[in-house]
Amino acid sequence: MNETIVTAKAAIAAFFAALGTFLGWKGIMAVAWVALMALDWLTGTAAARKNGTWKSSTARDGAWHKIGSVLVVVVALLADLIMGVMLSHIPVLGIAWPNLLGPLVLAWYIVTELGSILENAVKLGAAVPGWIVKIFDATLKMVDKAGGDADVL
Repeated sequence: MNETIVTAKAAIAAFFAALGTFLGWKGIMAVAWVALMALDWLTGTAAARKNGTWKSSTARDGAWHKIGSVLVVVVALLADLIMGVMLSHIPVLGIAWPNLLGPLVLAWYIVTELGSILENAVKLGAAVPGWIVKIFDATLKMVDKAGGDADVL
């Protein structure tokens, strides 16, 4: 049994190492975000079921919200890709594209999902330290500030 656990751990580590090599750090952020969205959906569903407030219309609205978030991330990543390629081939414009839209949008959504998961944990009855909520709020403000302060042009 112990060998099976070690083999499973090694396989998981190898998978994520290969994923990181293939996707890079932005890809790892995207995969982490998708996993957090799934966890948020599961914990939100569990909290609603526990509290007797689950409704299919609310679940559907949540799904549409997640789809909209995916579109925002795709647009940000595509903008980074397209603008980076375009501006590297038109040097006379004198514009440097920092390729930060995707990572900043992903960071913002990741912190938002973490906060939502904490809210769901509270609804499930868990005690959440106040300082972790403050840290997530401060992190979200830092990401917002970094996006607003980005000197793209």
